[in-house]
Amino acid sequence: MGRAAVRGIALGALAALSLAAGIPAGAAAAPEPVEWVALGDSYTAGVFVGEPRPALGSPDRDGCDRTTGAYPNLVERRLTTEPPAGRPVQLIDFSCGGATIDEIASARQTPISPVQPPEGGWPSVAAQVDRAGLSASTDVVTIGVGGNSLPFGKILTNCLILGTGQDDDATPCRDAYERGDFFLDPESIRDKFQRVFREYVAMLEAVHEKAPNAKVITVGYPTILPADATTCDRQDTTELAAGIKDAETRLSATHGDIAWLGQVNTELNAIIEDATDLVDYGYTYVDVAASSVGHDACQPRATKWVEGVCGQAGSYWPSEVAVGPLTLTCSGGNRATLVHPNAGGHANSATRVEAAVRTALTTETSRS
Repeated sequence: MGRAAVRGIALGALAALSLAAGIPAGAAAAPEPVEWVALGDSYTAGVFVGEPRPALGSPDRDGCDRTTGAYPNLVERRLTTEPPAGRPVQLIDFSCGGATIDEIASARQTPISPVQPPEGGWPSVAAQVDRAGLSASTDVVTIGVGGNSLPFGKILTNCLILGTGQDDDATPCRDAYERGDFFLDPESIRDKFQRVFREYVAMLEAVHEKAPNAKVITVGYPTILPADATTCDRQDTTELAAGIKDAETRLSATHGDIAWLGQVNTELNAIIEDATDLVDYGYTYVDVAASSVGHDACQPRATKWVEGVCGQAGSYWPSEVAVGPLTLTCSGGNRATLVHPNAGGHANSATRVEAAVRTALTTETSRS
């Protein structure tokens, strides 16, 4: 049989197989989409950056304060424009404001959104790994969590309370947490660090169990406070001061404690990085702190990537919010941003996370 005849038979067989499979002859099957799951707390969800997602009034609202301006959404748009390894990306985002490490992996969470809560409060939601449906088919998981497990917000509030009326260089908050006998929070800062490390490792193990084939990327926190705490104006609520409803006194952290809080932030990032390395699954840590130096909450409005206690936010976000027995209030058109990243902060995180996701998927493609 001649080569032409053999070639004709082969082409005919290919055409028959293509028709049987419903695929036009000569056309390649469409690549499988990348399943990317984003998990995390308010620094991932966005809270006040962009429009609420789901939209206000939607029956799907769950009190988690995800927004269109959060870094997972920014990354998704970039990956849609330039698909990694030619594969479309499907983002599954169940990040939730206020989430702790345990609420990523195993515990239910009761959301705390101050935006249009239902009568009786928000119903609890399942652990994020369960809501997102992590499985053997999950390709990428990004995780940004840890601050609420200290909890950093409570520590900051206590520093505002203890620093009021104190000298600039005093460190009443640091001293209380280092002693571990603070009546408002008896767990010492060292014990907190050790506990958070254990919880983070256990969470990563739980993620691996549910998504054994996923490339997991952990995301640290940005630089929240300046290296030189004396640059912070102790009376400026758009930095590290807080007005209290129906009170003349303005709460204010000392410069000494602001410097210490910066060290706490640095140590938290180190814990996340160390835990990521320890589990030995080839997971990746994304540092967003180094790239955000000089854009902390004490910088001018045009420079900062982290809003202060009060700051700029969408009109739907409140100007007052209850923090324990106190109601923090903001004026001058500012909102209760409570030291969270703004659009610039999320854009910076998006750049770092996008690069990590592309690298993970490129590495996976080259191995397959």
